[in-house]
Amino acid sequence: MAKLNRDGVNIYYEVHGSGPALILTHGYSATAQMWKGQIEPLSKVHTLILWDMRGHGQSDYPADQSAYSEDHTVADMAALLDQVGAKKAIVGGLSLGGYMSLAFYRKHPERVRSLLIIDTGPGFKKDDAREAWNQNALNRAVSLEKDGLATLKSGSAERAYAVHRDAKGLAKAARGMLTQRTADVINSLPAIKVPSLVVVGSKDTPFIAASDYMASKIPGAQKVVIEDAGHASNIDQPKAFNDAVVGFIERLPAA
Repeated sequence: MAKLNRDGVNIYYEVHGSGPALILTHGYSATAQMWKGQIEPLSKVHTLILWDMRGHGQSDYPADQSAYSEDHTVADMAALLDQVGAKKAIVGGLSLGGYMSLAFYRKHPERVRSLLIIDTGPGFKKDDAREAWNQNALNRAVSLEKDGLATLKSGSAERAYAVHRDAKGLAKAARGMLTQRTADVINSLPAIKVPSLVVVGSKDTPFIAASDYMASKIPGAQKVVIEDAGHASNIDQPKAFNDAVVGFIERLPAA
């Protein structure tokens, strides 16, 4: 458990176990603590890196809105891999964390051994759909600024583990990281050349079609549906989730 200084912004991270690197990124308004049920099985033969995105949890909440972006998040991930001495890693995440994992691959394909895309959407090709998503994100930012952390009491299970110092960082993260500006990530799916696992909970209705789409567009992708699980499939059904992920990783070519 440590902090990495990234151009004046301290990024909280944890390292568990040893072996080939595996980095997991949490969803929006969650923290690294959402992965606590995965630490034991995934750190047995891997260096497992968990972290809090800027504006979340124990990382810094920069006052400057421009400090929150997809590019900054991807750069944070690269810096964390550098910090632990990992040239390549299994890269994965849930929801916003999964989207950022796809964005990381687009920027740094040579550093990705495989992808774990969990309860995630790949963005939008159509401007109107992207605009609707962005408006929802901006509405969340306004609610956080108005009502504070109380707005997080409802929602999926990964938020139950999250502790944030205040809502200001989350509001800025909604504006700068949750919003999307281009179709670059969704358009990049057919160019992915690493083994990829797409995971979705059977009850995660908003993300089932997106998961099907990613599984069909990413060459050779495998898809697993976690029965009786919602948006936080790793928390709702940890054994089924862990079995699926460990099984997939065990079949990867040697690092």
